[in-house]
Amino acid sequence: MRTLITWLTMLVVTPFMALLVIVAGLVGVRNRPGGIYDWGPRLWARIALRVAGVRLVLHGGDRLASAAPRVFVSNHVSWFDIFALMAILPRYRFVAKAELFRIPLFGPAARRAGTIPIERENRKAAFQSYEEAARGIRDGASVVVCPEGTRGESYALRPFKKGPFVLAIAAAAPVVPVVVHGTREVQPKGSNRIRAAAVHVHFLDEIPTTGLTYEARDQLADDCWRRMATVLEQEYGVISSGGSGRRDRSSARPVVEEPVPNP
Repeated sequence: MRTLITWLTMLVVTPFMALLVIVAGLVGVRNRPGGIYDWGPRLWARIALRVAGVRLVLHGGDRLASAAPRVFVSNHVSWFDIFALMAILPRYRFVAKAELFRIPLFGPAARRAGTIPIERENRKAAFQSYEEAARGIRDGASVVVCPEGTRGESYALRPFKKGPFVLAIAAAAPVVPVVVHGTREVQPKGSNRIRAAAVHVHFLDEIPTTGLTYEARDQLADDCWRRMATVLEQEYGVISSGGSGRRDRSSARPVVEEPVPNP
């Protein structure tokens, strides 16, 4: 019954919210802090969580107090990861796979709200998307990325793609590792069934990027991966292996060299 109610609710709410955002863009409503492009997606996500019976448990919420733009790096195992982050985070822009932007109403609305499409199989196009994200950071909006690239079958972390960390270095924005746990119990990958559950969202200490160069991207990714893997293991007994994909993991912190020029 919960699954049916959730899907019916979202079939009604999603087109309404999408049209609201699209119309706002057509009539020239500006994308400003606290405006419709911020509260519209947040309200949509909170409705989804409410009807699905999700109880959010926030850890490290005090780390959201700063208004400075940052790059939030999250694990990804369920669509409800996205709903949880949208419901909690302040002003932000998501980086999402380009396929979503082909969905009628949803795609144009997501673009109006500032979501950035990324062609995952096209490296050049992907880095152009990250350049757009860097401009968003300089305009004062944080960016949310899932460096594993797609949803996983388990909570164990997979290797990270390096684009999000190149973005953070280029924008001189701190990286905030985020661990989401409990969303597989709500709706795992490959299933349409929805169950009520508690979802825990952990915001970890930010990792500064000031003074880092492009060459530090692997070490930055590895530092972020290790911090997230540690929380998953200590809090939930989830063992991740393989690291972030780097060959040399002897250094725990990125090397500070000359600054990377903004794109």
